[in-house]
Amino acid sequence: MKSHFIITVMSSLLLGSMSLFAAPYSVDVSHSSVGFKVKHMMISTVSGNFSGFSGSYDLNKGVLKSLSGTVKTSTINTGILKRDDHLRSADFFDIATYPEMTFAMTSHKGKKVIGNLSMHGITKVVTMDIDMGGEVIDPNGNKRSGFVLSGKINRKDFGLNWSKALESGGVVVGDEVKLIVEIEGIED
Repeated sequence: MKSHFIITVMSSLLLGSMSLFAAPYSVDVSHSSVGFKVKHMMISTVSGNFSGFSGSYDLNKGVLKSLSGTVKTSTINTGILKRDDHLRSADFFDIATYPEMTFAMTSHKGKKVIGNLSMHGITKVVTMDIDMGGEVIDPNGNKRSGFVLSGKINRKDFGLNWSKALESGGVVVGDEVKLIVEIEGIED
């Protein structure tokens, strides 16, 4: 009984100390992007991004240990002001009610990152592929690291339901949204 207690305590200390070796990073927004792609009228793809975002993460020997980020929904940009204003409206992001989206990693398994994505007042578990870019020292002596997250969500799972049916079949806006998050961070 006593040896079981000692093993439990030692295991807890070992696991706890592993997180001490993780390096904290802040997302460098000038070298990062949060983007998306969605089908338009079932024949083409519209790309967009968000310019207002922030985040942080921890790495331990090149392995992501934690990740969290916030995106300001008002900063959506598809290159067409009229479309962007529609995306900001209650038909889509409803930025007056839901000014932010958030992501918080819950686990990392191989080349997959699992986490909670909160958008439009709804939180869902999403899985994203991760491609680690590595770590370097920049010309100013700062340690930097980078990675790309990519995945797909169904916008209707988050209450972004607006679309119109086309006479020829299909809809104006596709349900599947491809997410592409390119991150470069600076060690704190």
